[in-house]
Amino acid sequence: MTFAPHRLSVAPMMDWTDRHCRAFHRALTGRALLYTEMVTAPAVIHGDPERLLRFDAVEHPVALQLGGSEPDQLAQAARIGAGYGYDEINLNVGCPSDRVQSGRFGACLMREPELVADCMAAIRGAVAVPATVKCRIGVDDQDPAVSLFATVDACASVGIDTFIVHARKAWLKGLSPKENRDVPPLDYALVRRLKRERPHLTICINGGIADLDQAEAHLDVADGVALDGVMLGRAAYHEPALLGSVDRRLFGETTADIDVWTALDRYRPYMAARLAEGVALPAMARHMLGLMHGRPGARAFRRILTVDAIRPGAGLEVVDAAADAVRQAEARREAA
Repeated sequence: MTFAPHRLSVAPMMDWTDRHCRAFHRALTGRALLYTEMVTAPAVIHGDPERLLRFDAVEHPVALQLGGSEPDQLAQAARIGAGYGYDEINLNVGCPSDRVQSGRFGACLMREPELVADCMAAIRGAVAVPATVKCRIGVDDQDPAVSLFATVDACASVGIDTFIVHARKAWLKGLSPKENRDVPPLDYALVRRLKRERPHLTICINGGIADLDQAEAHLDVADGVALDGVMLGRAAYHEPALLGSVDRRLFGETTADIDVWTALDRYRPYMAARLAEGVALPAMARHMLGLMHGRPGARAFRRILTVDAIRPGAGLEVVDAAADAVRQAEARREAA
């Protein structure tokens, strides 16, 4: 069976899912859909799109997430993004930060479903690739059963059929963005209800999903309905090795899982190419810190990548040394 990329995706995460992170994650999974950090439409239009949008061909399939609330701006930014070759344009209707609110985009747009629909109509009309929405279930005192359905239905009315739902309200007053990832209660049942009552739409779930067992549970049929996809966030970043079994477990591939050593070998040419361009090793190494999570030598792996990578002229020998520390620790454990 062939599954769409949305079956498992890695969330857009500010300061984390840059192009180096995505290339690293691609070394672990060939099938998962990867997302950029959110980029605002004005930044794309008036800033340096080459710096903001360039990516390596190894990252496909990869989606560009935009932030904004001006339909014309979003259409222009989407066209620029599509010109760079992104496979999808996604609108952020979920970020709760003060900076995002002051710009009238992100989660506060849950209060304006018709404006979200106007934005999505503009994006959809501007590009040939899919246009999708990532949203919350509501904000502040909204009734999520009302706000979520209102946002989804408004967008569906202009031809949008794919929604990634962070199954948690966002509290825009009194909670920080970090607290907004944990404090408001998750409501997975509401997302499943959305799929049950809107079966023609592609509904993916995000929020609090810690591992692939939980991901598979969301994709299983329950009460007569199965969700179409799962988006992993912090779990994929802090314990990236779990991505190595995604292609087999969630996409039905018959190839062997990608272990940590194979992932390092696959990421190596990318790192070498970027180092040759003048990219500093820490920009890439920082995304690998959790790769050896739970293994002997994991602490030494992190220390070497953190301390030695910042030395002038540091190159792939630092990565090799970090990997050797893990191999040696594992050998000592086996010999004990």
